[in-house]
Amino acid sequence: MSGTQGPKSAPLTRPPTWEKKDSIKSGSVQSFGTSRSASRRLSRTAISETRERVRRSQTPNQLSPVTSQHSSATSLSVPPLAHTGSSENASAPRYASPSSAHGPGASPAGSSHHSHPNTPRPALLFAIASDDPTQVGRVLEHGDGDAKGASNANDAIGPQAQSALEFTLENEGLKNKLGIVKKLLGYGADPSKAKLNDSKTIDEAALDPATKYYLDRADTATTRRIDALMERSVFRPLVRMRYGIIGQDRALEQLFRVLSIHSEKISKSPVVVFLCGPSGHGKSMLAHQFGLLLEVPIHTVNMTTLRSADDIWRSYSISSDEDAAPCTLVEFLANNEGKRCVVVLDEIEKTERKALWSLLVPWELGRCTFEANSRTIDVRNVIWVGTSNIGNDLVLDYHKSLQRPEETLSRNEYVELMGTLRPHVSDQLGASVLSRVSAILPFVPFTTAEKRALASEFLQESAAEHLVQGLSREQREKVVEDSLKDFVPSEGARSLYRAVSNLIIDAMDL
Repeated sequence: MSGTQGPKSAPLTRPPTWEKKDSIKSGSVQSFGTSRSASRRLSRTAISETRERVRRSQTPNQLSPVTSQHSSATSLSVPPLAHTGSSENASAPRYASPSSAHGPGASPAGSSHHSHPNTPRPALLFAIASDDPTQVGRVLEHGDGDAKGASNANDAIGPQAQSALEFTLENEGLKNKLGIVKKLLGYGADPSKAKLNDSKTIDEAALDPATKYYLDRADTATTRRIDALMERSVFRPLVRMRYGIIGQDRALEQLFRVLSIHSEKISKSPVVVFLCGPSGHGKSMLAHQFGLLLEVPIHTVNMTTLRSADDIWRSYSISSDEDAAPCTLVEFLANNEGKRCVVVLDEIEKTERKALWSLLVPWELGRCTFEANSRTIDVRNVIWVGTSNIGNDLVLDYHKSLQRPEETLSRNEYVELMGTLRPHVSDQLGASVLSRVSAILPFVPFTTAEKRALASEFLQESAAEHLVQGLSREQREKVVEDSLKDFVPSEGARSLYRAVSNLIIDAMDL
């Protein structure tokens, strides 16, 4: 889930073992051939035959840059593409919902003047074959550099013209299959195109709990409502948060409601959101998703170290951004004046109340002055996100009192919980601070299905990759189920991560 440093309220991070994979070895991806009984491993010869088949399906002068670039290479990774942004991030990350992916704006594969109208574009195919979710996201975001622009997550790929999602789910050789599935769903891949339970393709019962969780989440009435709500919002890329965090469906829904309203009006005040509740349920992780998905700078303040009102402006970021030069919050806001950026106030309740007083004017007027003689800085486009454990016991007790605690809270139940939590936040932080907050979002305990999905995701993204690969399917299922016994509500996903890590070692003796 989230970072491991400090007393953060989000789950631990597993080292992203897939981030540095730029190519695949021979035999790591399922066969591209048409025979279902053929080997599900792809050899160098099969890869070459696939490239040649795609090349022959195009006219001589219509080869894509990616196809020609890989004509003599053994790696299938897509080269990095330049990102052309602008102030206020006008070119926000592209997001295609399932409902809009097939509309008039969608370009079916092969819509150009090729001899075969359904010829799949190779860029997305090569990105998936690279076994690197980052490459897949790059192609879906920016394309392969040709005039056609970005690929669509519902494009047909491969000789059989399968959907990208179906093609990915079928390939047993992909080590980072879950990460690729999440990328595709985040860019609008339609789960119905995966043909789940079709005897000729994918058996849903064989899917791991994490993959099944994300596929189910992409195909709900709430998901479709949110897609429609955020269709024209400047915060539209944040909808992909659904595939970066497990649980908290109602918190995400409420967040998107608030953001959709804010983006449709000219407001002089910035967005201020507080994420409250038990530790280890994804608050810090969700907070950092704002900067990642909007592709904007982020500055994280460790509020536990502040003692005065001036300390907050002199604080350096604890965000792990190696490319950013160290700077104080004042410098960060000045450097990004008038632009969209994110400030995360981590563990906001663990600081002196007077340290928050200097935030009152910026949160209300969207402008701040740090010294009497200095000019004001425009902070209207800053997104302020505070994380807090305020209401920990209240949220846990409320969840226990529900008639169906194993089900996702209803909309009415969540609204009631928000109303109950608000006075507690006011008592700790002060009414003057709370009155300037756009939304207070309680994070609730996980259901059993969500715990199982968390354990499964931890297992797949474990740092001990060599140990996990040696486990049979039955052993993996046992690790997931046994980890649920060690779940601690007050620790959240951290307790599951610890249990999975221990069980991976123990499973090697089975």
